[in-house]
Amino acid sequence: MPLLNDGGHLEMVDTLKQIAVNITKPSAIVMISAHWEESMIKITSGSQPDLIYDYYGFPQESYEITYPCSGHPVLADRIHQQLKKAGIESAQDTQRGFYHGLFIRLKIMFPNADIPFGNLAVWLKTIYFDGLITLRS
Repeated sequence: MPLLNDGGHLEMVDTLKQIAVNITKPSAIVMISAHWEESMIKITSGSQPDLIYDYYGFPQESYEITYPCSGHPVLADRIHQQLKKAGIESAQDTQRGFYHGLFIRLKIMFPNADIPFGNLAVWLKTIYFDGLITLRS
């Protein structure tokens, strides 16, 4: 596990730290997750999502990792509205937490947990990249 000084992850940890140092600190982060699959696009919209320890067989301290970053309900709603405007079905999820693929990387890159974060579920029906890319504007 990267946060427990696992030698097999040193390159990844160094790379994530370098990325964080070399970019302008974002005001928010949204990640599309292949670890969260739904029948429609879902967007985490809770203000303080829990962490999901969706791994097994690791040392006890790996289940005690904390990362108290906030969610961003306003941004979640904006994404939801943009998807709706584009004719893409979506829903906000106030209960969904952040899984390890999110909080582990964020804890490495931004250890102060001071950047609001959101997560989008992969849409099983169709991966609609054109619509998602349009969200940037």
